[in-house]
Amino acid sequence: MAGLVNNLLILLLLFQNICLGFRSPLSIFKRYKDTTRSLSSECLGSEQPVISLGLSDFALDIRMPGVTPKQSDTYLCMSVRLPMDDEAYVVDFKPHASMDTVHHMLLFGCNEPSSTENYWDCDEGTCRDKSNILYAWARNAPPTRLPKGVGFRVGGETGGRYFVLQVHYGDISAFRDKHKDCSGVTLHLTHQKQPLIAGMYLMMSVNTVIPPGEKVVDADIACHYKRFPMHLFAYRVHTHRLGKVVSGYRVRNGQWTLIGRQSPQLPQAFYPVEHPVDVSYDDILAARCVFSGEGRTTETHIGGTANDEMCNFYIMYYMEAKHAVSYMTCTQNANPEMFRNIPQEANIPVPIKSDMLKMTHGHHEETKDSDTSSLLQQAKKEEEEILDQDFHIEEAVEWPGLDLKLGQVSGLALDPENNLVIFHRGDHVWDENSFDSKFVYQQRGLGPIEQNTILVLNPSNAKLLHSTGKSLFYLPHGLSIDKNGNYWVTDVALHQVFKLGTEGKEPLLTLGVALQPGSDKNHFCQPTDVVVDPITGSIYVSDGYCNSRIIQFSPDGLYVMQWGEESFLGRSRPGQFHIPHSLALIPDFSQLCVADRENGRIQCFRLETGEFTREIKHKSFGRELFAVSYVPGGLLFAVNGMPYPGEAEPVQGFVMNFSTGEIIDFFIPLRKSFEMPHDIVASEDRTVFVGDVHARAVWKFASTEKVEHRSVKKAGIEVQEIKESEAVAEARLKNKPESTHSLKDADKQPLVQQASSTGVSFVLITTLLIIPVVVLLAILIFIRWRKTTVYGADEEHKLDSSSGRILGRLRGKGGGGINLGNFFASHKGYSRKGFDRLSTEGSDQEKDEDDGTDSEEECSASPPPPAPSSS
Repeated sequence: MAGLVNNLLILLLLFQNICLGFRSPLSIFKRYKDTTRSLSSECLGSEQPVISLGLSDFALDIRMPGVTPKQSDTYLCMSVRLPMDDEAYVVDFKPHASMDTVHHMLLFGCNEPSSTENYWDCDEGTCRDKSNILYAWARNAPPTRLPKGVGFRVGGETGGRYFVLQVHYGDISAFRDKHKDCSGVTLHLTHQKQPLIAGMYLMMSVNTVIPPGEKVVDADIACHYKRFPMHLFAYRVHTHRLGKVVSGYRVRNGQWTLIGRQSPQLPQAFYPVEHPVDVSYDDILAARCVFSGEGRTTETHIGGTANDEMCNFYIMYYMEAKHAVSYMTCTQNANPEMFRNIPQEANIPVPIKSDMLKMTHGHHEETKDSDTSSLLQQAKKEEEEILDQDFHIEEAVEWPGLDLKLGQVSGLALDPENNLVIFHRGDHVWDENSFDSKFVYQQRGLGPIEQNTILVLNPSNAKLLHSTGKSLFYLPHGLSIDKNGNYWVTDVALHQVFKLGTEGKEPLLTLGVALQPGSDKNHFCQPTDVVVDPITGSIYVSDGYCNSRIIQFSPDGLYVMQWGEESFLGRSRPGQFHIPHSLALIPDFSQLCVADRENGRIQCFRLETGEFTREIKHKSFGRELFAVSYVPGGLLFAVNGMPYPGEAEPVQGFVMNFSTGEIIDFFIPLRKSFEMPHDIVASEDRTVFVGDVHARAVWKFASTEKVEHRSVKKAGIEVQEIKESEAVAEARLKNKPESTHSLKDADKQPLVQQASSTGVSFVLITTLLIIPVVVLLAILIFIRWRKTTVYGADEEHKLDSSSGRILGRLRGKGGGGINLGNFFASHKGYSRKGFDRLSTEGSDQEKDEDDGTDSEEECSASPPPPAPSSS
């Protein structure tokens, strides 16, 4: 009876939880209404901030909470939280504003507004984190509707949870009566998953100057597009009073295709792209704003006040959800010469129709739903999946390159023929005697390395094809190869960056001053890596161990700009570095990613501006992340460092989806073990090479297709597969290194088990199932024997009748039951802590063989925490 009651109670609790899990959307909106901030009665009246529009749709009203600007050109911001955490999609916008009081409005999406006040001065900022523009309005623009199946993604894991409304009050003469303004926008949102994700592409001039009295002034913007295809469906132009016409184009193979052109003096709405345009990789997006300086007596610059000017061309686009990027910008003119061929229409004012004039004066009517069909392009077939994630990276055990006799391996790259290029230190090592406290190299008496430091290998058989770099370097570090096959390298002892031809005899370009550390435009301090943009030829240098910056140079080596600053332990903000150690160009997204080594993360920035775009950081990275490499199509590869004492995350390789930052796969070597993997490079066929500065070795890893079963346990980093090769499985077992971690840590180590057939898997599973049964039977027999011994054979029937109680105790029921943990712990030699850990603290300096500890360090910081390793 007691068991029946217990079961009924459990069912009741389950039923209650299920009921709570299926709460009506109306309850969410009611809860949101109860917690929403108070608004002026002049703003909302009897309206509600959140209105249910059915089972899956709702409207969200975002309004200024009754404000009265005190001076002209005031920018005020306010925020509204998404009423739930689940993913939703914005599918419609309806503005509530008049150009008599509001110059323009912008709606941003983000996760952390700059203030928690009802409203604030936007000079404090709009968002603390990355923000995306979702909507823009000016000059009595009509509502904007999105194509069917298209929405701006908000909430969930990837979308912003806050909306921030920015309102620019230009001329405040309309507020002489001290009325309160409630301008804003109403959003229509849905929980129905949208197959196409909308985004905003902003083209903006930042340095245009309009001379006084000048009749025609052109402001041109152009950028190469380096991402997945996008489909343009609406555009908006924006200038202030001097703007005459704004035009936008896609340029492909020299052909100019009009996206849209409009007078910025008309309602600054999002107008439909009359003939929908698609934009593909390597297209150019170009825009021109035409101004007139007539009537002005002083120069007019780009700025935020009504007396300044702006040149903005907004593009609304959609992309397939799996490739979607919500916001992109272009603020440069990548090719001024091409504007000689811009169509003449770009400089011809747009005739203003009477219905548009009505809109300008506040008499616009809502467009009919039926009209939207003429604005849309039918969604194209789903593109071929580039990120095929059904694969696993494992060591190519037959590759003989692991046995090469090398010095400290500091850099790896692939040349245009896909040959592997190794940069190593020959007989030189980086140890505690290499530099003084001012980072000046102390072993110049050794002279440069007498061996060839650059080796070119056949990636298939590790045969040496070519070697160079003799008598040029002291302590090699970073290596990359440009599209013409030139070698770009850094030397931390010389504090220099070099460009070498394939013969490598004399540098073609040298940056920095030999053996002189510094932090100005002409000096480096232990520069770590260098990459070259294949499109612009711009040079990017990570500098380095004693500077915390990224420096951009022109193709001929002239300083352009720099960004970055030193981070402090425990407070690593975007754009701060603690040893920017490795660089990876992301041409698909026009970004540069940096392995921020001692902060254990990847930071990515826009190539053209150095603007921070994202951070990729996972617990499994541990405290250090040494190197990063990118493969066109969206795969990011990385390697971390050895864990500090007491930490559990193992040293290993990672495969990630660049768009989401998600870890797809982990990999470790089968022969030898990683000691300090220092650099990584990958090819488009997912062949990966890892160079280790301590092991003085290079591993090759290859992609293998998974067959039927794959189990990925992210927290435990466990991967189990059924494979076709029994030989690889045997190699794994024979070369399995002894564990140096506790049993708890061992659960976090990468585990790959393979079998030649399902039969092996069946035998393994059967064996695992039989073992606990055998143990249980042994325990029962032991107890029976003890009973017989103590009470005699006449008590044997009591044991039979009590077997159910014994089983119950083994399951943890009843007092005094057998505790298997205590049972095993009572045996000699057993430790709950598992195997004794070996010291894994290391650095990039040469290992001290005398004491057996990893004393190498290229860059040290006094503990605590332990000194970062050098490399």
